This record gives sequence, structure tokens and C-alpha cells, in this order.
Amino acid sequence: MPNPVSPPEPHEGHEVSFGAGPTGRLLFWIAVVFAIFQIVTAAHIVDLSSQITRAFHVGFLTLLAFPLIAYGRRVSAPLRTLAWAFALAGVAVALYQWWEYQPLILRAGRPLTQDIVVGVVALVVVFAAAWTMMGFALPLIAGLFLAYCLFGEYLPAPLNHRGYDFSQVIDHMAYGTEGIYGIPTYVSSTYIFLFILFGSFLERAGMIRLFTDVALGLFGQRQGGAAKVAVVSSGLMGTISGSGVANVVTTGQFTIPLMKKFGYRPAFAGGVEATASMGGQIMPPVMGAVAFIMAETLDVAYVEVVKAALIPAMLYFASAFWMVHLEAGRHGLRGLGKDELPSARKAIRENWMLLVPLGVLVYLLFGGYTPLFAGTIGLGLTVLLILGGSAVLNLPAGAMRTVFWMCLGLVAAGFLQFGINVLIAALAALILWCALSRGGRDTLILCRDSLAEGAKTALPVGVACALVGIIIGTMTLTGAANTFGQFIVAVGQSSLLLSLILTMFTCILLGMGIPTIPNYIITSSIAGPALLELGVPLIVSHMFVFYFGILADLTPPVALACFAAAPIAKESGLKISMEAIKVAAAGFVIPFMAVYTPALMLQAGGPLAETIGYWPAVAYIVFKTVVCIGMWGAAVIGWLGRPLGWPLRILGVVAAATLIAAVPVTDEIGFALAAVFVGVILVSRRKAPA
Repeated sequence: MPNPVSPPEPHEGHEVSFGAGPTGRLLFWIAVVFAIFQIVTAAHIVDLSSQITRAFHVGFLTLLAFPLIAYGRRVSAPLRTLAWAFALAGVAVALYQWWEYQPLILRAGRPLTQDIVVGVVALVVVFAAAWTMMGFALPLIAGLFLAYCLFGEYLPAPLNHRGYDFSQVIDHMAYGTEGIYGIPTYVSSTYIFLFILFGSFLERAGMIRLFTDVALGLFGQRQGGAAKVAVVSSGLMGTISGSGVANVVTTGQFTIPLMKKFGYRPAFAGGVEATASMGGQIMPPVMGAVAFIMAETLDVAYVEVVKAALIPAMLYFASAFWMVHLEAGRHGLRGLGKDELPSARKAIRENWMLLVPLGVLVYLLFGGYTPLFAGTIGLGLTVLLILGGSAVLNLPAGAMRTVFWMCLGLVAAGFLQFGINVLIAALAALILWCALSRGGRDTLILCRDSLAEGAKTALPVGVACALVGIIIGTMTLTGAANTFGQFIVAVGQSSLLLSLILTMFTCILLGMGIPTIPNYIITSSIAGPALLELGVPLIVSHMFVFYFGILADLTPPVALACFAAAPIAKESGLKISMEAIKVAAAGFVIPFMAVYTPALMLQAGGPLAETIGYWPAVAYIVFKTVVCIGMWGAAVIGWLGRPLGWPLRILGVVAAATLIAAVPVTDEIGFALAAVFVGVILVSRRKAPA
């Protein structure tokens, strides 16, 4: 039986990722301890209260973030000292929360002077961490919200509030489950961190190579094969990693040069990779970190978020697939040669075991288990496979290896009957085996490095979650969301479309300076209730702002994902961004269509479902969206079996735009224009030979 898991790839070592010398080694081991702490608390090997877990999570984030950035940027010695001072201050705040846990509960609402001092230190440290990691935009926005808490009573009506004492604001923001230790930090310290580690281990085990080989084998020979490989492999990897920008710089190292070699323009190649990578955040089963925050915020099962995202995600990637197909036809880009391509069947046969943790994860998520449990089991099974793949090499080839994998599979499956302790015992036994066996120590080093890399990857997400808690804390303390929400409702009473466009621009403008997670939290807190009051279903309203928060990373002038692709594509980030907008057309269309017809997100409600029934409404809206995307793609690329002139391209754009709305007669007009569009092309094709 072939070894199902490829041997570990050579590890880069902590010197590359965390810097050389004693400081690099120290930071590396802090990251390892951070990851282990998160695993043992998630698996309930160590049980701490939720408040203390969140406090330690933020403490670890600040302890690692400040010196890592200072040494990475090679700042002066005084600034490095200041970085360590901030790092240790963050640790001191976490220890204070742990030591004073019971007294803080007993004196909640009546903080002591020392509580206020520590609370101020906590806020300063979190603001500084976000500033150093992500720039000024998010801290500036959070600072304005904090200032509103303190001075909003002096604003004119209706912007003012009743006024809050300084100690009350600090107590609200720095203690309890609001402020910096709110829902975003809870999700970061549980689901997000685990799934980032899950993706880190899968990448090290060779999942990127597996997805790429399968995509190459299935689509490499087809028209535009290289770009279709990028869409499939980046989308598959993105749904595991949950980070669009990080996915661009990993899978993009292979897919962008492949597309350029194939003949695609550099800007288009970068745009395809950025679009596919960002789409991973909306692709079930794992999706991105925002999906877990959404489930917690709405207090719904994670599977409900997955259900709402399923059809739109499939349409998003189908749209990207269609765009690269048309671009390839326009430039005459044919498939790669068969001799250049790997076998998809062989790739799956040799590495099929890598799909087992992903399959178990999907089963658990859809089986009603919590994402925390599912993520813990998925991570445990991935490590089990990596360690088992190394241990089995010390056994004779043939029956012994088959028996080993069967026994390991039975032990791993025992967690459903006997709990997670069975998995922990199997991992402990394999760790000991690898520590004592030839080649096993290299595998343990691989796992150690994966822990450190996962912790490092989680830093910007965790810090953003802590700081954005201040914005949520302001909403809960002052009710600030009502003012903007009332404005959106007032606009929506005259035109729902205008209120949706206003919300879209708000999401995109915020997304130009801050990551997807805080963008979603801010806009959903403000616009979500307003859209709900206008009759938009709850999950649909949140998915609306989620989509445009993601698309902000593709939209100029900032377009983080596109600028991440720029050095790989050797092209301007703005040019890549313009191409990404074309490829991601479905992302701009689907949220609007789902608002008018919630059946697109498998949600009840809407006039169409009431008229023709729920499932007929689902079929109709999917068909209409496909036609809309088809028209848009042909019009933007300017090709549909032959070059299209400007009159036809304008007709295609008008047909697509008309199909987006669901007001009387627009569908009929849209389908009629689409029929004219297709009819003109068919007639011109018949005349072409003559």
C-alpha cells in the first residue's frame, strides 16, 4: 500500500520566520507556547473561564506582536525596548484579569482606581498593537467611537447621548464580555485560531500540492486551463485557510506564473488569483473567520450560515470560471499539453488521506457539533496523519503498513464513542514514537514549526478582533447604531435600492483601510438592523455586508489582495484590481439579488416565493443569476465565440443590470434583451462562413 501522506517537506526553521539570534528563538517559542495554550483550552485539557481565556489570548497576541514587528522592521534599540515594554504591559493586564477574576466580578460596575489604571493600559496596548500591525485606519475609527462614548453628550441631537463617566466607559471597554473581550475576541480565541492552525498543518502536509495537482489534472487541458486551475485550487485552499490575502501569497506563487506562462496578461492573472483567494472566505464548508463571528452574533447554528452561503459561493466561482474561459477564447489560449500535467487520479490515490480530516470536519459541522469541537477534531486528525505518515516509514512495506493504518483509523474514529481523550492518547503515543524513530524527529520539527506559523498568522486577526470590540462596546453602551440605522431606514422607505447602495459603499469605504472582520462587525452592527427593519431577512442582511466587506479587498484604490498579488505578477496593483472587479462580477450582483429574492440564499420570504412557492423560486432565481452573470461576462470581456462590438457589449450590460432588480417588468425586459443579445450572435455566426 503506498504511503498516503507525503513525507514532510523541508522546514524553513524559526530563523526565517521569526528572525535570527536569541530574540528570534525566544519569539519562536512564545508562538509555539501560544498555539499549545489555545489547543489545550479548546480541547478542554485545561479548563479556564471564558473571560480568562480571552484575556490570556489578548496577552499572548500583544506579547508576540510588538517585538516581532520591531525586530522585523529593524528599528532602533530604544524602539525595541519600547516594544518589549508594551508587550510586557499586555501580559501584565492578562495576569491582572486572572488574579483579580473573582473580585472583578464582585465589584462589577464599581471599579477601583487600580482597575481604571489597568483598563487604560489595556486599551492603550490594544490600540498600539493594531496601529503597528495594520496602520492607522482601524485605530482611528475605533478611537472615534471611543471618543463618542466620552464626549458624545455634547453633540447636537440626534447624535448625542445621555453621557457616561470616564470610569464607566473604561470598565465597560476593558472588563467583562464587552469591549476588547467581546464576541470577536471570543471567536478569535476559539474557532479562528483553531482553523488557522488547521490550515497551517494541512499546508505543511501538502494540501496545496494536492489541490493544485487535482485541478491541473481535471482542467489543465481545457481552454484557459491555467486560469481555471487557479480558480479551483485557490478556492479550495481558501476555504481551509480562511485568509484571502495569505492565500494569494501562497498559492499565487504557483498559479500566477503558470497563468503568465500560459499567455494570460499579468494584470488578469493577478486579478484571477486575488478573486479566487478572496472567494475562499465565502466558500463552505469552512469559509472565513467572519462566518463564525456571524453565527455567534446571530445566535444561529453555523450550518445555517453555511446553507445561506452555499449557492452564492458556487455562483461566485462559476462566474470566475466563465470569465477566464471567455478571456482565453478571446486571446486563443488553449489547454496545456497532456505530458505537462499530473494525473488527478494519481494525486488523490497517493494523498487521499489528507482529505479525511476535511471530510470529518464537514461531517461534524453539518452533524450539529459546534465549530470548536469540529475544528479541534479536524486539527487532531491532521496531526495524527502527519505523525502516522512518518511513523509508518519505519515499518516493512506491505501488510504491516496496511494494518498500521487500519488500527490508527479505528483509534481515531473512537472519538465519536469515547470522546477526545482517545485522540489525545493516540497523538501522545505517536509523538513518543516519532521522537525515538529515524526521521520522526524531523516530522516533530515540522509540527512545531506549523504551531509557530499558525500563531504568527493569527496575530493580525486577533488584534483586529480585540480592537473592534471597542466599536461594538460603543454600540451597546450608547445605542449609536440607531442613528445611522434610522437614516438608512428613512432612505429605504422611498427606495430600498438606494439604501442597499449606501450600505455597499459604506462597506467598501471601510474595507479600504481595515480587514474583513472589523469591516463586517462595524457595518453589520450599523446597517444590519436597518436592513432587517426594511424587511430583509436577518442572515441575508448580514451576508450582504459580509460580501462587500470581502470585495473591498479587490476594490481600488487600496485592494489589499491585489497589491499582495502585484509583486508576484510583476504588475501594478491598481491594474490587477481593475481586472479583479471584472472577474468578481458575481460578488457584486449576488447580494443585491438575494435581498430581493432571499431564496438565492435558501432563506424563506420574498414576494417571488410567496407567489410560485419556495423551491420554484430557488430554481428561478438561480437561473436568472446565471443569465445575468453570463451577460456580464460576455459584455466585459467582449467575446462570445467571436469578438463583440460596443453596441452588443452595451446591450449585454443593460440586460444584466435589468435582471438584478426584482421590481415589476424588469425581469421580462432583462430576459428579452438577453434573448436579443444571443439572437444577434447566433445570426452573425451563421453569416460568418458566407
